[in-house]
Amino acid sequence: MNENFNRLPKDERPYERCIRHGAGQLSDRELLAVLLRTGAKGRTVLELAGDLLGLSAEKEGFTGLRRKSLEELSALRGIGKVKAVQIKCILELARRMAREEAGTGIYFRTPASIAEYYMEDLRHQEQELLLLLMLNQKGRLLRESYLFKGTVNASLISPREIFLEALSARAVQIVLLHNHPSGDASPSREDKNVTRRIKEAGELVGIRLSDHIIIGEHAYVSFREENYL
Repeated sequence: MNENFNRLPKDERPYERCIRHGAGQLSDRELLAVLLRTGAKGRTVLELAGDLLGLSAEKEGFTGLRRKSLEELSALRGIGKVKAVQIKCILELARRMAREEAGTGIYFRTPASIAEYYMEDLRHQEQELLLLLMLNQKGRLLRESYLFKGTVNASLISPREIFLEALSARAVQIVLLHNHPSGDASPSREDKNVTRRIKEAGELVGIRLSDHIIIGEHAYVSFREENYL
């Protein structure tokens, strides 16, 4: 056992509590302490874990911590770049596992359900991300793919790549989803140009563009709902 844990009272050592009671019985702070392994000068590993969780709002927990940048995490005394990278990777792994477990049963039947599902992932992004959702006829999510990072521009988006991926997923319909870092979900002229190009390409290959949804700050705009499609 790491000597840092040996400094803690025996009944407070996360490793031993995990062995005796199982990982499910550990608090968020204890789970994080096991991953950190060591504390900092003048701070036990449990205290350091508490400091990390304190970087986010009280109710956000690991979700809020995952949204912190590497710079924000490594700025905390006792963390540094190596531990910050480990934390980011572990939390991303947890997110992907949760998505995989839920993936076989995700159905999107309304723009609101799509916006709600992706809101927390996208509204905090500092750059525009374009996400392709591939669905079957009943709206079940078959696959998702991040296509682009940066300003969404019609000249940079390849309909060919989009529909090759959609065909490989055997999708019947697709939804485009992207964020506006400004927080204003109103579509730009370029957003409309992108949508028109993808819609026309989809008509040629027989895969319907069902919607293009823009995520803002706790708000969204659906091209389908606004009759832009």
